[in-house]
Amino acid sequence: MDKKAFLAQLRSQLSGLPQNDIEDRLIFYSEMIDDIMEEGITEEEAVSRLGEVEDIATSIINEIPLTKLVKERIKSKSKPQTKNVLLIALGSPVWLPLLISAFAVIIALYVSFWAVIVSLWSVFASFAACAFSGSILGFIYMFSENFLTGLAVIGASMVLAGLAILMFYACKAVTKGAIILTKKMWLGTKKMFMKKEAI
Repeated sequence: MDKKAFLAQLRSQLSGLPQNDIEDRLIFYSEMIDDIMEEGITEEEAVSRLGEVEDIATSIINEIPLTKLVKERIKSKSKPQTKNVLLIALGSPVWLPLLISAFAVIIALYVSFWAVIVSLWSVFASFAACAFSGSILGFIYMFSENFLTGLAVIGASMVLAGLAILMFYACKAVTKGAIILTKKMWLGTKKMFMKKEAI
């Protein structure tokens, strides 16, 4: 892909962002391609060094604050007509509670999702603490009161230590997945505000 095609695709991917942000990013990447080409490589190789257009656009969108996108979206809309304002005002007893309820449900689901993850980490911490304290207790039993009881407690502690290790990797994977999901949801929300009306 040459520089012109790269910049055209990037402009298309960034459609919906504030125009000055788009122009700034296009100038930046145009200059970056020129700088890379000064090393004596072709235009196509310089463009390929930058990476995929979608990945670049995603990182740019992530840098733009959501509030800026919302302001741009509101600014790009035409002035509302009187009948539309009247319909919105008259319908507010219906749509406003529904909107608040939907927002509350989404927040509750998201908080519940993270509460499950916190609970999993709590189970891991419990297993680890029981394995540690059980080992100490087992050695105390072995050298003071009952050798077999101490041996059984140490065995149970080793089982709990194994479960703690498994839980750690499971919790780590689930947390990583939750963070990726959160980033994708945030990016999706931003892209929702980037959609422009047909001209």
